[in-house]
Amino acid sequence: MIKAIDPNQLLTQMRALQSQAAPATQPLPMQDGTNSDRVNFSNIMKNAVDGVNDLQKTSGSMKTAFEMGDPNVNLADVMIASQKASVAFEATLQVRNKLVEAYQEVMRMSI
Repeated sequence: MIKAIDPNQLLTQMRALQSQAAPATQPLPMQDGTNSDRVNFSNIMKNAVDGVNDLQKTSGSMKTAFEMGDPNVNLADVMIASQKASVAFEATLQVRNKLVEAYQEVMRMSI
């Protein structure tokens, strides 16, 4: 029998995963020391792209290990790593598309 998804439990799990994904001990990088409200966008984007790259490398190495017959790597872990890398890449791609769209809109503005 199929169990129904409890929305409250799902929301609780999503919040727990979100808190794990965003470490609270690291402050956001600042652009300069004068204004603490500003963040360095290029550092944030670089960290995001590096994170996606790490996920893709991990996924690739797990796929290779599974294909070579490593008994310590199972198919479920390989598929989860592959999907994590895919979702992270798609999210980064969407952010890039929105940034390009915003840049083009700013360039079309008349002064």
